[in-house]
Amino acid sequence: MITYTDTLTLRSNGKRVSYHNITEQVKAIVEKSGVKTGTCLVQSPHTTCSVIFEEFVHDKDFNGDEFLQVDLNNILDKMVPRELSENTNYRYPGPEHLDFLMSLNDPNYPCDPGTILNGDAHIRASLFGASENFIIKENTPQIGTVGYIYFIDFDQNRVRDRKCHILVMGN
Repeated sequence: MITYTDTLTLRSNGKRVSYHNITEQVKAIVEKSGVKTGTCLVQSPHTTCSVIFEEFVHDKDFNGDEFLQVDLNNILDKMVPRELSENTNYRYPGPEHLDFLMSLNDPNYPCDPGTILNGDAHIRASLFGASENFIIKENTPQIGTVGYIYFIDFDQNRVRDRKCHILVMGN
């Protein structure tokens, strides 16, 4: 049994939802692992990020977002509106959680309450989940011809580096 792990670092844009097409990186990691038959788990450790499996769309808008991503954002904006000010759409963050986050000595959590007005991002990520699992056959993820793997950062409050973990297991 072979177990292989790797991590991608992806930069969010901080102004809108960030979509990262990570298909080629995942394929390269699977190839490097040497696993011929097994599974590949692609997972976000962040509570405002998701990993999805979707069709690649060649058409893009002026921001460089694929049309399916734009459509998804438009639907989500109606279902889960942005949290632009405290106490508007969401109860999150509450005073105790705000105190906790402001007390952290972690560069990923700056001491700025405005950066955690992201209840919408938490809800959106919860809807899609943190991971996708793929079957590996003949050292290749079985994602078909048009299937692509995307890492999404739904948090739109600041630019930052995000991690995406990949675990490959099999023979």
